Amino acid sequence: MRLAASNSDICPPPTKPENVVVLKDADEVGQRIRSIVAEEAEKAIAAKGHFALAIPGGSILKMLAGDIPNKSEWTSKTTLVYVNHKCVDMDDGDLATHAKARKLFLDDWEGVNALVLGGSADGEKEAKDYEAKMKALGDEVLPKTEDGLPLFDLSLIGVGDDGHVGSLYPSRDEVLVGPDGPWVLPVAMKDPPSITLSLPVMKGKKTVIAACGVSDKYPQGKSEGMRRAVAADDETLTSFPAVGLRDVATWVMDEMAASKLGDQYL
Repeated sequence: MRLAASNSDICPPPTKPENVVVLKDADEVGQRIRSIVAEEAEKAIAAKGHFALAIPGGSILKMLAGDIPNKSEWTSKTTLVYVNHKCVDMDDGDLATHAKARKLFLDDWEGVNALVLGGSADGEKEAKDYEAKMKALGDEVLPKTEDGLPLFDLSLIGVGDDGHVGSLYPSRDEVLVGPDGPWVLPVAMKDPPSITLSLPVMKGKKTVIAACGVSDKYPQGKSEGMRRAVAADDETLTSFPAVGLRDVATWVMDEMAASKLGDQYL
């Protein structure tokens, strides 16, 4: 695993206030996320005939389940890649993000090309095979940066209270993989293992991080996590991986999640 020349102990500059969008509640956040998907799909298809979208599991799946503008015009020209996914059977309704996405919205996205895992519990193999599927996509479907990295038209990312993005967790080597490393990484932190896009690959043409307040998973809300992710001056890639997206992301959150940010963000 090739790690970036270390900036892991440096705190990135805080997020610019203009890149933080605070909305009233979770419903408004979901509505905004769906609008962003439709807008970016329209732009990408007008420019190159195809839309490349990366999505995580978790609460963003539920946000995508609502009414979404003009989906009949773009879903058949969309390729969907998972930011992270457990190495399980794709029909596992409890553990597979793909199965959850299908149930919530994906089966209604007519013609979408969703890249899926092979269904084994072998993290190393699943990561290599998933990367191979991504690399097999033509540039008109998934363009590349000057560095040869895939460039999604839109990357949607969620953040855990511990700062993890995708399956990049604090104090682990995966978060430090640089642009010359693998696109897709195995993460054997839990059983079953997961695969995750590397941090450089998560950085799409447009990267949007969405967070809402109280949820079943985060009953205390995400306000402290958002403060650390967006504005704290003592966090690093290693301590709180989400700070690695400060330079590219638009952060969309509800008032509760934003409640511990400074006045400049509200």
